[in-house]
Amino acid sequence: MSRESSLMPEASLRTDLPATFAQQRTGMWGKLSPLLWVVLWEMGSRMGILDQRFFSAPSKVALSFIQLTLSGELVANVVATLWRVALGFALGAVPGVVLGMGMGLFRILRELLEPTMSLAFPLPKLALFPLILLIFGIGDTSKAIIVAVGVFFLVLFNSMTGVLTIDENYLNVARSFKATKLDMFWTVAFPGALPMIFTGLRLGMGTAMLLIVSAEFVGARTGIGYMIWESWDMFDIERMFVGLIVTAGIGYALNASIRLVERMVMPWRG
Repeated sequence: MSRESSLMPEASLRTDLPATFAQQRTGMWGKLSPLLWVVLWEMGSRMGILDQRFFSAPSKVALSFIQLTLSGELVANVVATLWRVALGFALGAVPGVVLGMGMGLFRILRELLEPTMSLAFPLPKLALFPLILLIFGIGDTSKAIIVAVGVFFLVLFNSMTGVLTIDENYLNVARSFKATKLDMFWTVAFPGALPMIFTGLRLGMGTAMLLIVSAEFVGARTGIGYMIWESWDMFDIERMFVGLIVTAGIGYALNASIRLVERMVMPWRG
């Protein structure tokens, strides 16, 4: 073996090292960027660049967070919001997956339902909230229903698309082995549609957080949305920012949880 060929792996390794280091450095700065914004926010508030009547310093927001946590108010509101999100998400996601896959598998079902679903999908879901309040009252049920409506359409259309984009060869193989409709559902359609189903679930969770906070602005006495709205009414800016930051944190954690489940169910996707 020549000297040049023996040096090739070592040279390739040296070439890859700077790229790997650059990627790690970029990832590190990406993780530190929220902290940088907090520091700039604190400096801007203390130097008078930002009006503290509307942008309280993060140190004051952190103090309010500690007080609200110790008093139990924040925990109670978070639990109330999470319960409504969980209930509404389940009510919307499960039928969305089942019906969406059915529409993908059966053309007649798709032709019957897709025009109606496509017509209802663009309707702003919050526009339905007054009607939902009239029917279900101002309790948790109405909050869960508005979340379910928002989640349902996103999961349905993504599930249907997931089935429709499955390679036809897989379906033909299943048919050649005389697979029943149920077998085809569990062994071909469901696994093949999983990537799009999880995409719909992630989009649905983001919509669920948006809808639940908006719904809690009215007709609620607990929840993060209620806390934010009450803080606005009382001009308690620090408490309002606590609600906003906690909402962002909950949304991030729920999305990360779905991604974790996705990696466990589909490890080959990385």
